[in-house]
Amino acid sequence: MFARPTLAELINRTLADTTSRLSADELLRRADAEVIARVLAGAAHGLYGYIDWLSRQILPDTSEAEWLERHASLWLREGRKPTAAATGAVNFTGISGSVVPAGTVLQTAAGVQVATTVEVTLAAGTGSAAASAVDAGAAGNLGGGTPLSLVSPIAGVQSAATVASGGLVGGSDIEDDEALRGRVISRIQQPPQGGCAYDYEAWALQVEGVTRAWVYPQELGLGTVTIRFVRDDDTSLIPDAGEVAVVQAHLEALRPVTAQVTVMAPVAVPLDLTITGLVPDTAAVRAAIEAEVTDLLRREALPGGTILISRLREAISIAAGEADHALSSPTANITHDVGQLATLGTITWA
Repeated sequence: MFARPTLAELINRTLADTTSRLSADELLRRADAEVIARVLAGAAHGLYGYIDWLSRQILPDTSEAEWLERHASLWLREGRKPTAAATGAVNFTGISGSVVPAGTVLQTAAGVQVATTVEVTLAAGTGSAAASAVDAGAAGNLGGGTPLSLVSPIAGVQSAATVASGGLVGGSDIEDDEALRGRVISRIQQPPQGGCAYDYEAWALQVEGVTRAWVYPQELGLGTVTIRFVRDDDTSLIPDAGEVAVVQAHLEALRPVTAQVTVMAPVAVPLDLTITGLVPDTAAVRAAIEAEVTDLLRREALPGGTILISRLREAISIAAGEADHALSSPTANITHDVGQLATLGTITWA
């Protein structure tokens, strides 16, 4: 293994090499050899540093963002998944015949802005217009019924509006380095095989917002492939019909011509916990436990899978600040039926 020399070591090496070529008469206290040795050692130290940095960029598991994107452009072609804006509809009320122009901007109490994409004329005092978040990203995902208010008033239209029942969905943040790194490494370790199981998983993960995907060959009969996926960074990790349709369309363009592909959303099954005797029982420890259990489910929950009770107890025990607890419920492994996915339910602190 190569060990990079320190600056002090380089100075000593250069000075020793220089002075070995001089006679004893030339070794004065402030001789030029001392200065030359430090200058040369400093230059060499910089070169060693660059080589050390470059050695981490040539492989994707240690490379920094710019080089990681270059690896991704070679292995994945599409590179890092970009941001996507949430889309949906907004409900308005007001005087019949009033017009809400396309491009009308509304915002939530938290300042998230939404703009209509079509013009709508109110009929019977109500109207619904297609809309999208002004800024791309997961923050634009809003649940149905979320209150909105007009940024600029419109004659005959109430300033208060709401997100339609389907919500604003599909918004996603730009793919972070670790998610991109994982896809690059997976592509290297699992090269395309013309339609094997992990090909479908990789294709599903190419869609903006998709964070996990599972493949079930022949679940619906011979020649069929079923794919389920989730969007962990959305308000609800379970995708809606529109998000399922986007992944379906993406896979239709990539699948082998003989395969019948069906994309589905998993069915969420809340996992409720009852924890007693928590020590210390503080808000910070409770939050840490909830975060650890959420992380466990993100890593290990899969449709039709089993959540091991030992893993739940471990997740609670490793939470920051936790000293002792008793998990009263559940008391055994939790197994789910086909298509069912464990999600965090209610934690009762007894």
